[in-house]
Order: sequence, then structure tokens, then C-alpha cells
Amino acid sequence: MSDLLTAVSIMFIVTGPFLLVANRYDLPTVPFFILAGIAAGFGLDAFGIPDELTLEIAQYGIALLVFSFGVGIDISAVRSVIWDSELAALAQILVVGSVGYALSVALGVTPSEGIYVGIAAALSSTIVGRGLVQTDIQSRLVRGRLSNSIQFVQDLFAILLVLVLGTGLGTGTVGAGPVAMAVGYGLALIAAAFLVNRYLFDAIGRLAGDSDELMILGVVSLLAAFVGAAQSADISIIVGAFAAGLAIRHDPIEYLGLFNGLESVRDFFVAIFFVTVGALITFPFVEAAWDESVGKLLVAGGIVVLTAVVKPAITTAVLLFRGYERRTATLTAISIDQVSEFALIIAIQALLLGQISETLFDAIILAAAVTMVTSSLSQRYDEQLYRALVNRGLLPSAHGKIDAWSDVPDDLSDHVIIVGYGRQGKRLAQTCDDLDQPYVVVENDPARRETVAAESDAVVVGDAMESYTWEKANVEDARIILSTVASKPVSRRLLSYNFDADIVLRATDQSEARTLLESGALYVSVSELLAGQQLAEHVEALLEGDLTAADLREERQADLALRADVIQHHLQ
Repeated sequence: MSDLLTAVSIMFIVTGPFLLVANRYDLPTVPFFILAGIAAGFGLDAFGIPDELTLEIAQYGIALLVFSFGVGIDISAVRSVIWDSELAALAQILVVGSVGYALSVALGVTPSEGIYVGIAAALSSTIVGRGLVQTDIQSRLVRGRLSNSIQFVQDLFAILLVLVLGTGLGTGTVGAGPVAMAVGYGLALIAAAFLVNRYLFDAIGRLAGDSDELMILGVVSLLAAFVGAAQSADISIIVGAFAAGLAIRHDPIEYLGLFNGLESVRDFFVAIFFVTVGALITFPFVEAAWDESVGKLLVAGGIVVLTAVVKPAITTAVLLFRGYERRTATLTAISIDQVSEFALIIAIQALLLGQISETLFDAIILAAAVTMVTSSLSQRYDEQLYRALVNRGLLPSAHGKIDAWSDVPDDLSDHVIIVGYGRQGKRLAQTCDDLDQPYVVVENDPARRETVAAESDAVVVGDAMESYTWEKANVEDARIILSTVASKPVSRRLLSYNFDADIVLRATDQSEARTLLESGALYVSVSELLAGQQLAEHVEALLEGDLTAADLREERQADLALRADVIQHHLQ
């Protein structure tokens, strides 16, 4: 226990200064976590902390991250893109995995070890692709849905690999019986998770009452029960943690305190994970002989190229083939250009079982660290990368999904275009209905398509950053454009089109609002200012007797009910 506490203490003491630098200069945190891990690795060696303990920390850290991923899975939110995501995920696994296997064998890796190279190249990281860099607005865009769905399909496949390879199948000494038994136990745990989710979890919530602490304690107990069941069945704790996450009802509205608490836990173990990856790196030519180092670099370089270049290219091609816009396809592909944490747990498991050499394990760790750093940078500058590809004519246009998902009358004119169908968008649409003003809603979340179509006569499900979306909305005959999306790129893109229609935008701060007004916007709303103004008006009405306390309370309840309804639509 003292070694464990020493190891964790070293990791956090070393990480602090690196994270302060990243936050001070608004830099991506992942590279600094990796650098901190490298520095912590030297400290662990200096204190005589064995590598086995670092591997154990990594396993438990990944298990808890997998648990948090399972908690965040909402099947209904990705079902609108699930078939396209399955195709993209399978293409990655088959093509990139096969090429990775063939390349590793060509580089002198044994065929049994080559399987793990293929796995490392094929699978993408849920943590990088979804956990650290995904914002709330991105999760509701088409590319957010696609990315989440692709990772979900890949993670299910990874769970199967964990079960199968964990039996020692790669050694050739295990028959079909133990494999079938392991898979059966894993499926039983997942089935039990769905039963708990459906029939037991709400009962836990009722027993906890309004206590978030009791609710979190109940969830931790579920996690311990599933992990204990996995250990009793002699299968990986990763499977138990994943099943425990699935057992939790995905309802951030009803269980807001629970999800906020689990979010903090997830952030803690995200840091542990990345620091551990850095600590596990063995530097070629410094900590290894020349021949071994060259082989390690070749394998790691091959994984990096397949992961950061080939895999995004295949994903983009598949999504373009399925009719998605080139921006959606490209940005989705960029979000999954890293080695998966599942690949690392599989590699750790294989190393402990003696199925791969330390040299190959070091190569996979090195490739994972490199791709997690490059991925954090590529996602930070994804828009610039996309524009560079478009300007070089490397991306063909595709509009099949917009055409299939959109419904706009041919004779629509002198209309209002409402961008985004959140709380503000819904109110604007209701106002247009009251005034008998024709309008079209531009929404980029396919999960909300049915809701918008049921409540509006015209809808375009597409990317506001792409010109074809505006052609579909018949912008040339529009009267005014009302954007409810507080996104600088979207707002500036709208102004760059030079539409004849007046443009009303939304900003998060006064400085950005002034910039947008100077750039040609008719009006820019700032939520904080509007909220303060509304509060002042309510107080004035109360003091002057124009509004009663009961009326104000009823109005606020109606507003919150509308907001909750809109949030619920986001989750469907």
C-alpha cells in the first residue's frame, strides 16, 4: 500500500506544474499530461517503484474510465446514425487492423504478436475522442453523434477481444471451451446490467431520495458488485466496469447530482490515465539497445501512420459514401485518430500473460502516447485541417444525408431561418407560428430531427458551416436569419456568406458581441446581459405592483418546464 500511495503522490506532484503551464497559456492538456508522466516515470524509478505497480494503476484507472464511458452511453441518442457508424467502425477494424497485422509481420513481428499491432491501429480512444475535447454543443452535432456511435461499436468489439484474448487464446494452449465460457460470463454481466438499468436503478433512486451522496454511494456499490462478479468469473475487471456503467440509468435531468459527481471522478482518472501512459514509455536508444530500438520505432511509427492518417482517411471515405457532408465526415474522422485505451488494456493483459514481448508492448505504448498528443492537436485545429483539404480539392462534395433528412417547401419565400432548435430556437419558432410568419429550422442534430419535423413545417438537418445547407433553406429568399447558437465559428461563418438577409447572432460575452456587430450583424444577444435585464424588469414589475409573486413563480415554472423539455429532446 505504501508503494501505491508513493506512486500516486509522485504522479500528482509532478503533474501540477505541467498542468499550470497548460492552463496559463491555454494549451492542450493531453501533451502536458504525457510529459508529466514521462517525468514521473523517472521519479518512480528513483523511488524503486516496480513497473508491475504502474501497470496495475493503469489497469484500474482504465477500468474506472470505461465505467464512466458506460455511464454516458445513451443508445437513443445515437440510433439515428448507428448503421452508418457500424459501417465506419467495421471498415476501420477490418482494413486498418489487417494492414497493421500485415505491416507488423513484414517488420519481423511474430504472427501471434501481430494481432495486437492490428488491434492498436484499429481501435480509437473514447477518452481523447469523447471525454477531454468534446464540448456540449459538439455532442449534439451530427459529427458528435457519429463519433460517439463509432466509438461505442468499437468498444463493444474491444470488450469481446478482452474476453477472448484474456483466456490466453493467443498462446495456442487454450481450447474453445474456456473462450466460450469467458464470452458467456461477459454477456451475462452485460445482460444483468440492462436488467438493473431497467428494473432496479430507479428503485435505488427512490431509496436515496434527494440525497446525491446516497445515490453516488449506491452507484459505487453497483460498480463494486459488477467488478467483483467479473473477478469471481475470472474475466477482466474492464468488462465488469463497463457493465456497471451500462447499469446506470442515463437521465442527466433526474440524476443531475449523480452525473456531476461522476464527472469529477472521471476527470480525476483521466489525469491518472494519461500520466500513467507517459510513465510507461521506454525511450528508444536511451533505455534500450540499438537493434531493439530501431525495431521498436518502426513498429510504433507504423501504428502512428495507420492511426493518424490511414484510419481517418478510411472513415472519411465511408461517411462520404454514405452521403454525409464532407465537413461532417472529415471532422468525425479527425476525432478518432488515436490509439484506444482498450488497446492498452489488451496489451497490458497480453504482457502479463506472456503473449507479447516487452519490446512490442513498449512500441504500442509509445505509439499510443504519440497519437494521443497528435490527436489533441489535430482536434484543436480540426477546422484548419479541413479547410486545407478542401482548398487542395481532396474532398468531394456529398449531400445525400441533408436531402434525405430535410423537408422544405419549394415555394418558401420571405421566411425566417432559425438556426438551432434549443430553448431559444423553440420560442422563436412559436413566435413565428403566432405571427403566421413562415420559417425554416436549421438543425445539426439528427436525434432531434423527428421532434423538429413534428413541430415545424420546414426543417433542414445540416451543417450551418456548409453552403449547401443554406441553399436547402432557400436563403436567397429569406427575410432574416436568427442564430441561437453561441459559437464563434458558426457566427463568423454566417457573416462571411454575405447574405442579403439580416443576421441576428448570439454571443457568450460582450467583446465577441461587439466584434460581430462591427462585422455586419444586425443584432447580437448576450445571454448574461439578457438574463440580468430580465431580472431587473421582473423586480421592477413586482415593486410597482404590475406583477404578483404568484404570477412570477408560475411564469418561471413554465420557462423551466420548457427548458427541461428541450434538454430531454437532446437526449432522444
